[in-house]
Amino acid sequence: MKHLPIILLLMCFSLGFTQNTPSSFTLQEAIDYALENNRQAKNAARDIEAAKQQKWETTATGLPQLNTNINYQNFLKQQVSVIPAEFFGGNPGEFAEVIFGTKQSASATATLNQMLFDGSYIVGLQSAKVFLEISENAKVKTDLEVRKAVINAYGNVLLAEENIIILEKNLKVLEKNLFETNKIYENGLEEQESVEQLQITLSNVKSNLNNVNRLKKIAYQMLNITLGIDFDTEISLTDNLESLAMRNITMDILDEANDVSTTIDYKIAENDTRAKELMVKLEKSRALPTLNAFINGSYTAFDNEFVFLDSNTKWFGASLFGLNLDIPIFSSGKRSAATQRAKINLEKAKDDLTETEQRLNLEIATAKSNFKFAVEDYDNKKQNLDLAERIEQKNQTKFFEGVGSSFELRQAQTQLYTAQQEFIQAMLDVINTKAELETVLNKPINN
Repeated sequence: MKHLPIILLLMCFSLGFTQNTPSSFTLQEAIDYALENNRQAKNAARDIEAAKQQKWETTATGLPQLNTNINYQNFLKQQVSVIPAEFFGGNPGEFAEVIFGTKQSASATATLNQMLFDGSYIVGLQSAKVFLEISENAKVKTDLEVRKAVINAYGNVLLAEENIIILEKNLKVLEKNLFETNKIYENGLEEQESVEQLQITLSNVKSNLNNVNRLKKIAYQMLNITLGIDFDTEISLTDNLESLAMRNITMDILDEANDVSTTIDYKIAENDTRAKELMVKLEKSRALPTLNAFINGSYTAFDNEFVFLDSNTKWFGASLFGLNLDIPIFSSGKRSAATQRAKINLEKAKDDLTETEQRLNLEIATAKSNFKFAVEDYDNKKQNLDLAERIEQKNQTKFFEGVGSSFELRQAQTQLYTAQQEFIQAMLDVINTKAELETVLNKPINN
């Protein structure tokens, strides 16, 4: 029993950890959760924080910089110098060996540097601001893509769930039909081919059901990864495919103006153009002089023994102030070549911006067309399903009344199953094409 408190503590910790992940999600709850926990979304948020730190790092370059240097020297063997011996009363032409200085020395120096003018520093500040904007726009782009990915993954799970319901319902009907047909055949009132036709259809439905069950597990795992949770975590979805499709059948979005300047892709292309403009300014600024100031102070002590920690050691102070003006004069065309290269990259960026504008206009038009077709196709597939259900029911009645063939019944059943698959796929297409249109327009609407 002495380990009971530890066990209870671990159970509480485990319970608290598992409660962080919801067990069920609506589509909007899944989107909100993924925007906070999806790994790509989190990394995009980290990129913004890194850009903020880089902005301050660039700013701090032009602020005062204080450095300290501590130096200790101990000559294991001091250097010997020779001077004419006659300086000390010796014979002319002879030399005396002398040692200058002490065996040990120590010094401490503090230096304050301040940038007074540097053209590249001004451009660097502007570039850091643009880089932060690029990171922020990249986060918006990532969030849009994560949102679309969640909608697609959520829809795929619902598609699998709906498919299983339909196949299980078809399986029950087929098993009943096969049982009744087999009894009729045993009584000699039906051909064996009729039983075999139903067996073929039943076998196909069972195979499809097994496959969809496997795909359902994969669809849930894909959704979990998109949400940013462990792929084997068990969750449930509270929305259903048809309700989501109906909520997305709103044609107001088709009236949105094709203003590509508000889209995130256009803003990112603008950021790139702005960055290339700053590169041109940076290369030009390298031809400007730079001016820096510094002031330092130092203390130095000398002795033949290590006495530098003693309070009575004598330290000699010194101080220095200075300016450093660096004027670029001639670089053999290096700066000019770098400036021309930056200008070429700027022209490329401008063309890329124009191409992005044209491409976005096309993508918006295509996305609107796809969404409109998806809505129209949904209505068409719904009507086809109603017709296929009535046709199948009529052929089933005719078959068991002895006025219809098993071939006609199987054909009607196959047509019904195709119509069912096409209808649920049409619902998913409505949801996905709406998400694609919202992403292109940079107008995510809560579902």
